[in-house]
Amino acid sequence: MTLNPRLTAALCVALSLCALLAVPGNFPGLGGDARLTLAVFALATCAWVGTPIDDTYIALGAGLALTVTGVISSDTLFGTLGDSTVWLLICAFVLAAAVSRTGLAGRAAAFLVGGARTVRQLTHLTTAALVVTAFAVPATSGRAALALPVFLALAKALADRKRLVVMLALLFPTVILLSAVATLIGAGAHLITVSVLWEAAGERVGFTEWLLLGLPLAVASSHLAAEAVLLTTTRRADREGGVHITAEEIQRHSDRPVTGPWTQAEKRCALLLATVVALWCSEPLHRVSPAMVALIGAVVAASPALGTVRLKDALKTVPWSLLLFMAATMAMGVALAESGAAKWLVGGLPAGITPVMFLAVVIAVSTAAHLILQSRSARSSVLVPLVVAAAVGAGVNPVAAALASTAAAGFCHTLPASAKPVTLFADIPGTPTYTPRDLLRLSAVLAPLTAALVLLFAVAVWPLLGVPVTR
Repeated sequence: MTLNPRLTAALCVALSLCALLAVPGNFPGLGGDARLTLAVFALATCAWVGTPIDDTYIALGAGLALTVTGVISSDTLFGTLGDSTVWLLICAFVLAAAVSRTGLAGRAAAFLVGGARTVRQLTHLTTAALVVTAFAVPATSGRAALALPVFLALAKALADRKRLVVMLALLFPTVILLSAVATLIGAGAHLITVSVLWEAAGERVGFTEWLLLGLPLAVASSHLAAEAVLLTTTRRADREGGVHITAEEIQRHSDRPVTGPWTQAEKRCALLLATVVALWCSEPLHRVSPAMVALIGAVVAASPALGTVRLKDALKTVPWSLLLFMAATMAMGVALAESGAAKWLVGGLPAGITPVMFLAVVIAVSTAAHLILQSRSARSSVLVPLVVAAAVGAGVNPVAAALASTAAAGFCHTLPASAKPVTLFADIPGTPTYTPRDLLRLSAVLAPLTAALVLLFAVAVWPLLGVPVTR
């Protein structure tokens, strides 16, 4: 039997670290719980990197190991499933199922894209539409699935202009991934970040605060990426021709009307979604938590009289595996913080490092982390606890550092397997799409641009919005 070289390397690294940690004389000042935590953390990370085992299974095994060895209590492990952020995501998926059932997405696409008359207009109107979906559909894979029929309609309308079709195929996953930072429910990694900030630093980041900090970055990075996709995928001649996408062409790929009078179900769903988003954004005024608002919205969306989807059908769309993964990794983050392992790991920071240098290193590592850890949530589970602990030691605001790391980790475009949306749009039967070479060409341009943009926001924009660089 021949072992995968990546698996072999991961096992060697993990076992070597565990052997070093097992020797009492090594690493003075490191307690028993911290040693156990680091050993479990190293094994879990190497398993995520080097094995095909499901990420959730690995996280649950790590959480169980930490509980059995007494590093954390069973109440801590099981209590993470009752965290408000987990409930927020469950209810957000119920709301998303209600929106998908009504066909509002098709109407929005026909309204926005139908107004494009040039290639650049089409690119940026599509980008704007994809950014808006971050408020309606949680998780990037769900947004990609919702947007796929719209892309297919555009591809059919532009069938004689192959380069434009390839450009749009690359644009959709790129914007979906980068715009996720707009909202707290944009990705499971965001909820992990919020949980770690509260457990490790006592800093609470709510839906409104995240929206204030993340939405401007999402808009800027998405439209910057749209230009990068347009310029790296098409030629001048491709961009000069006009375009005209009709509602009828979009209708062919939708089983719901995209024009004409709205149905009562569409009106109720649009009103409910607008109300929920408005209540999320006005949390400082009414003090009702986002999770409670989402729960109220989910109950209404699935109600027999006012709803548009049955509760049991909506619950089938909830990614329970992701929720278990989040809960287990939250417990791992608690163990890192409470055992002193995170503090010890970052205790060797070089003296004299400036806050801007610290943030630049964090952003660079987070941007490149997708080459090793393909799961966005796994990247945040590994990086954010360490970043928060290191930020405190370096005199950097842990909120700024954690948000910068999470935003930078949203870049995962280098390989087709780097993210689910990239995988989904990379292989569409009967439709021309991008190649690995196209992804590499885009990544060479977009990786430094997005990293620089995140750093700019962290040091120049977020301080104006109430999140200074230093504590």
